[in-house]
Amino acid sequence: MALKVTQVRSAIATKPKHRATLRALGLRGIGQSNVLPDRPEIHGMIARVPHLIKVEEVKE
Repeated sequence: MALKVTQVRSAIATKPKHRATLRALGLRGIGQSNVLPDRPEIHGMIARVPHLIKVEEVKE
């Protein structure tokens, strides 16, 4: 199982740690998506910026 993470809100007025987390998730702008493995580290990053992203489960 994998997770498709899509950025849905701008990171302009967010904290530097939130912007860094989006970069670590592979997101650079609104509408960009990235498929990531379903691992505890990824869940921790997602928990830090839930207001900026949308998460969907996808089958590999």
